[in-house]
Amino acid sequence: MNVHVKYRVGKSRLIQACIVMLAFLITIPLFAIIVYIFKEGITKINWTFLTKIPKPVGETGGGIVNALVGSLSLVLVASIIAIPISILCGIYLSENKTSRLSYWSRLAVDVLQGVPSIVVGIVVYFWIVKPLGTFSAFSGSIALAIMMLPIMIRSTEETLKMIPSSLKEAGLALGLPYHKVILKVILPCGVSGILSGILLSIARVAGETAPLLFTAFGNPFLNTNMLKPMQSLPLIIFNYATSPYDDWHDLAWGAALVLLFIVLSLNIITKLITKRWNVQL
Repeated sequence: MNVHVKYRVGKSRLIQACIVMLAFLITIPLFAIIVYIFKEGITKINWTFLTKIPKPVGETGGGIVNALVGSLSLVLVASIIAIPISILCGIYLSENKTSRLSYWSRLAVDVLQGVPSIVVGIVVYFWIVKPLGTFSAFSGSIALAIMMLPIMIRSTEETLKMIPSSLKEAGLALGLPYHKVILKVILPCGVSGILSGILLSIARVAGETAPLLFTAFGNPFLNTNMLKPMQSLPLIIFNYATSPYDDWHDLAWGAALVLLFIVLSLNIITKLITKRWNVQL
């Protein structure tokens, strides 16, 4: 092996070592955050914490069941609104790749993905909250649904693009109507990628606080009426972490750990699905 070859091999190994080191360094902040939140929040979580509403100021104990139910309700309604629209839009974009409408639609989706969450909250406030004259969980779900749309639309479009066109041609050759080919052939083949996009979008909005400050607003009591203000995990963390009371700080740390566990679980499930079916998102 001559000097030039040794130099190139040494340079390659040095660069490879730098890449490995940098890849390791970027995981340090994640593990530091997880460990710190786990250390601060694990001692606050118990059965009472998960099944009771918060206590008034000055009373010890209490829990976050109102925030758990609220977050579940907000995300569930947002998903019901966003999923059908996203799948239909993704189907259109994958089936009409070069039309003028698909170009502008794709551009609008990309722009919407970059809109700050607080701007979405302000817009929904003026669209829904102000005309109705009251904060409501439904307006919060609308804001979350708007934020979910770009992720699900793009994942649906990219997943359906990877499905061989021969499958659609075979279905049409057998005499199936176009809508049945899409519903019974194309969509079932891309269900894993679509499901991954849905889980990824839910994980994305589950921790959003800014849009809910202008819409759902929060509620110290357990509420299941979507037309009234409703508490959520991000809101209760924000309100309690910025309060001057130590008991509320404890609730905020416990709620932060619960929210972190939910978001991490959704992301891990998404990764397992994409790995299992080799989905490229």
